[in-house]
Amino acid sequence: MKHLYKALIALAAAAGFCFGVNSCTDPFKVGNAFLEKAPGGTVTADTVFTNAEYTRQFLAGIYSRSYYPLPCISTNSAPQCMNYWKGMPDALSDTHHLFFASTIVNNSYYTGAMTSSYNSNNNGSIYPYLNEYIWENVRNCYILLERIDDNPDPNLTSAEKERMKDEARCLLASTYFVAFRFYGGLPIITSTFSGADTEYDLPRGSVDETVKFMVGLLDTVIKNKNLPFTYLGTADAAQETGRWTTGAAMALKAKILQFAASPLFNDAKPYYDGKYTVEDSGPVWYGGYDVNRWVAARDAFKAFMDANAAAGNPHHMVEPAGTTQEDYAYAYRTSYMMQNSPEVIMGHRAAKTANGNDYIWWNLRKNMRMSYCPTQEYVEMFPWADGTPFDWDKTEAAAKTPFEVNGIEIDGLDNMFIKGEKVEGKQMLQNRKYTRDPRLYENVAVNGQLQTIDWGSGRRSGANYENWIGGTDALQHPKNQDDHYSTGYRYLKYYAGEAFNRKFPQWVWLSLSEIYLGYAEAIVQSGGDFNEAIKYIDMVRARTGLKGLVECNPDKNLTSNKDALIEEILRERACEFSFNDSRYTDLIRYKRADIFEKPLHRLMIYRLDENGKRVTTQWYNGDRNKAAEGTFDWYEPSHFEYEREVITNLPRIWWTQGYDPKWYLTPFPLTEVNKGYGLEQNPGW
Repeated sequence: MKHLYKALIALAAAAGFCFGVNSCTDPFKVGNAFLEKAPGGTVTADTVFTNAEYTRQFLAGIYSRSYYPLPCISTNSAPQCMNYWKGMPDALSDTHHLFFASTIVNNSYYTGAMTSSYNSNNNGSIYPYLNEYIWENVRNCYILLERIDDNPDPNLTSAEKERMKDEARCLLASTYFVAFRFYGGLPIITSTFSGADTEYDLPRGSVDETVKFMVGLLDTVIKNKNLPFTYLGTADAAQETGRWTTGAAMALKAKILQFAASPLFNDAKPYYDGKYTVEDSGPVWYGGYDVNRWVAARDAFKAFMDANAAAGNPHHMVEPAGTTQEDYAYAYRTSYMMQNSPEVIMGHRAAKTANGNDYIWWNLRKNMRMSYCPTQEYVEMFPWADGTPFDWDKTEAAAKTPFEVNGIEIDGLDNMFIKGEKVEGKQMLQNRKYTRDPRLYENVAVNGQLQTIDWGSGRRSGANYENWIGGTDALQHPKNQDDHYSTGYRYLKYYAGEAFNRKFPQWVWLSLSEIYLGYAEAIVQSGGDFNEAIKYIDMVRARTGLKGLVECNPDKNLTSNKDALIEEILRERACEFSFNDSRYTDLIRYKRADIFEKPLHRLMIYRLDENGKRVTTQWYNGDRNKAAEGTFDWYEPSHFEYEREVITNLPRIWWTQGYDPKWYLTPFPLTEVNKGYGLEQNPGW
């Protein structure tokens, strides 16, 4: 029996099945009362679909397998997206570098050793085709769609059945889209299989067919109106937030069309042109460029916004409580962290309680396996606090020619993160000002930033991050490149200091800021009004106190220069969507070999003594307690030397040998291709 069809057939064969594999242990959480533990043991399909509660739990089991890419488990089994031995897609982009060698990210991608020969566990890529519950989810969605109407339990009303069917359609479209981003066109499955067939012929669908299939499912949901537009602001919000809604279906449709309209598939030439040939290009290329694909994406984003407005704008940008940098940073944090955030359209959670080891991602925050270090390239994407671009050379020259940012005088690289005052009798810097885009401090731990974050207000206090070589936090890691701080920075997204301890985490799949930036991108790409596009970019920037994009970039001609404006949109997306898969998929869909090929850098920070000489001692856990009161070393260090150096530990083969276009799509397992049911390999593999 061919492996794919084992997945499609075996789960609901007449012999019976256990409730949802994952739902038996409930590692995935939607509303507070939705994904409760399913009954133990083995039950038959007939049992499930004659009992209302069992049917609800069966749907919960499908939800439990939704894509959640924050590494928090150790396993050879599905879902690999959660396995920290695999690694996150962001570590393949220019925003982060992973310094944990025992991962697929390093062993297959950084080294260039990946092939289409997967290991015995069907693992070998960032999203393994046979070990992510792709086809199990597809099968279970169709089981529900085909059998729920026959459920005789009066406790399961016709209205609830229709709602559950539309949720299954959304889960089906979402499952397909996650795989589509990695593989391109996929086999189009439209029903369950009996298992009695002797032959199967299911070739890959073309890009066009796969997109129409996904969008068709969502259009059905949108047309049916069985699901609420959102659960935000409703009496059911606490119980149901995290379930699919009509608004989420509309947002996912726009996201699918945006990806499909991008140059990876929608270009005059295929991405592999001049390097590889394929017998059938349909699964990996539209066959040419058509601006109407961008028009369709634009219209889909606009349709969501119109529907949101008609519903009273339940989804809206978070309003900062004040005008301080901490207020703006807290607004950004709550926009993705809080389950009831008005910006979150669809989020996935991976814990059922706030105790113990339920949220392993947070508990592993100091483990080598989580050494996703932000790169210098990423840090320099974040503008100054007023929204003007950060420029290293200009900042370095500010020692002689200072300039102002929001009334703060910048007089050198020492002010590129924070600026404080040395006050006699006070060891810590006083009147500490954060000089950069507030999103920087939520995504990256930088030198001089205070570590403790108050969950209720976002105010910072406590110890300063010491990222210099020999500092309390960085120790020798920037020099040795062997742990957290290997780049002179550490990640904070979905961690936020201690703020996520014992909190319900969620990974954001769809958000309002993504709608706004996606709409802006589609306007530009479809030949629309650049000023209209910029308006929506500025709406995202305003949440964190940044001035308008045009005002901050007067030399870039953003109202007329298409390429420059697209670059700004991609940069904004990188700053906004860390650890959301966005940067890697953005570079893929725009075929940015030029970025993949550039060596990435770390920041070497050296603490200076009163004579300007480098010292490699700790301060908060060292000199602060040892130095005589009032002496130079008694005060928090504020003067450093900085060197940008290329990352040399676990370098990426692309930096020296170039980026082969085959990497734009992931290889299918060779064993699966060779089974002869029509699965055609991606170019180059």
